[in-house]
Amino acid sequence: MSEYRFPYQDALFVLNELVDLEQICHNAGLDEFAEGLGEAVLDEAAKLGGEQLAPLNRIGDQQGATISDNTVQQTEGFSEVYQQFCEGGWPSLAGNPEFGGQGLPVSLAVAVNEVWQSANMGWSLCPLLTQGSIEAIETHGSEQLQQTYLPKLISGEWTGTMNLTEPDAGTDLAALKTRAVPEGDHYRITGQKIFITWGDHQMTENIVHLVLARLPDAPAGVKGISLFVVPKFLLDENGNTTDQRNDAFPVALEHKLGIHGSPTCVMSFGDNEGAIGYLVGEENNGLACMFTMMNDARQGVGLQGLSISERAYQQALEYAKERIQGTLRDGSRISIIKHPDVRRMLLQMKSATQAMRALTYVARAEVDHIHNTTDEAAKAKHKARTDLYTPIVKGWITELAQEVTYLAVQVHGGMGFIEETGVAQHYRDARILTIYEGTTGIQALDLIGRKTLSDSGAALTDLLAEIETDLNGITAVELQDIVSANRTALNTANSAKQWVLETGSQDMSAAGSASVNYMMLLGYLCGGWLMAKSADIAYKQLGESDADAEYLNAKITCARFFAEQLLPRTVSLLKAMQAGGETVMALSEEQF
Repeated sequence: MSEYRFPYQDALFVLNELVDLEQICHNAGLDEFAEGLGEAVLDEAAKLGGEQLAPLNRIGDQQGATISDNTVQQTEGFSEVYQQFCEGGWPSLAGNPEFGGQGLPVSLAVAVNEVWQSANMGWSLCPLLTQGSIEAIETHGSEQLQQTYLPKLISGEWTGTMNLTEPDAGTDLAALKTRAVPEGDHYRITGQKIFITWGDHQMTENIVHLVLARLPDAPAGVKGISLFVVPKFLLDENGNTTDQRNDAFPVALEHKLGIHGSPTCVMSFGDNEGAIGYLVGEENNGLACMFTMMNDARQGVGLQGLSISERAYQQALEYAKERIQGTLRDGSRISIIKHPDVRRMLLQMKSATQAMRALTYVARAEVDHIHNTTDEAAKAKHKARTDLYTPIVKGWITELAQEVTYLAVQVHGGMGFIEETGVAQHYRDARILTIYEGTTGIQALDLIGRKTLSDSGAALTDLLAEIETDLNGITAVELQDIVSANRTALNTANSAKQWVLETGSQDMSAAGSASVNYMMLLGYLCGGWLMAKSADIAYKQLGESDADAEYLNAKITCARFFAEQLLPRTVSLLKAMQAGGETVMALSEEQF
């Protein structure tokens, strides 16, 4: 089983050349930290991830979490690393300084989070879900809630969860049954939630559950949902944890295909007197609060797709170099990396992972741009771009991660099917990514509905125009094959947009049937665009005296492979879209 090594060079290339971390630091008033910040921070993160977290990944898969007497015990070793994680100040990296955060760029934090998620995806889900809780409370919570909960959540002293799903209410939140009854300055919460990631553990003194519930007189449907903070242990008048347990308990652990190190709980609220909860935002406005958490988590899950792909690629690469299989005419034995088809698979994994990284980091940098500008028009533009990117990052990257982790198993051949090699764990762990925080179909419907039809394609038109400008700016003759492939993909995307605006707006069956193909098409376009930009930058840097020619030439080759082998998928995706929804809806239920 291979060790995990954070890909510094590619991460820094994206941060410095595509994201422009130095400019983001300047805009945020962090000039004193700008030079060398990314390298210094990532170096320290990689030590903790590679030396402490990564060795626990296999242990988490084999041992997992356990439950006894409504108490979850995390995998052995997880708590000790979590304490090191907090002592190093990692949870607070991009946190608001008003509540004890360090205020560093979100685009740097996303690179750091890649370390944790590649090293140990099951463990990393705990701080990932906490970040969603922080976003919801900071955006929608009262000043009292913020002062009480944010410092401890940002420091990592407490962790957070998202309690949305119920046995009869998954995506359809209108069916939600959990109730909240007003009682003085708080509410009594009763109900059951399922699939609650890190719903209980012993790593921190408290856990802050964010729970969707319905008031007794709430309007029907999703307009009658409210959001509540429900702490595991109640607090005293100074906001400190007491030993009084709230009426909120894990009653079971789900037995899952993967991410065994992450305890996925069935949570029961109010089996006795009712769990005490505090309103976040306004009554019956929980849906807006939920989407703040959800959108943050969706980009986080997209990052997980990148992270697990990188881990799987590293393991496949190491195996391909070591596995001897095949004989040359002179009788010498060769490693499988010399076989063309194995090289094809490895290069597909490498180029796809680099495209994922570029899109994930660039998309997250939009949050920094929102924070750092006072121009309302610019803020609105960056917000629209963030909203547009989110379903693509979550949907396209996690779907592509299925292919990358599959190829990792395939490179191993029969040994990939054997659990002892460890590569099967990445394949199993990746499978949840297309499901939680909204399935691929949900992301696609969000993209085609809320992010395209709702603004008549304005945000997408702006993105496509930027891509065209960037492609026009690549003048090197040696890169024109890459540019040409991207132009074809861009033309295809424009046709897809026009089809959605003209046909999808009139025929919801057609829009629904085409939505996943539409999302995947835009994902490949974004990946190809950023790879083309990267190739152009790399080509120009080759002329510099201190250039790392080996890395830069490989960067160009990866961009060319992506253009040759993956971008052509956009054409077939458009053709499938244009077929419409008639055939999809043609069979009666009895004919299936």
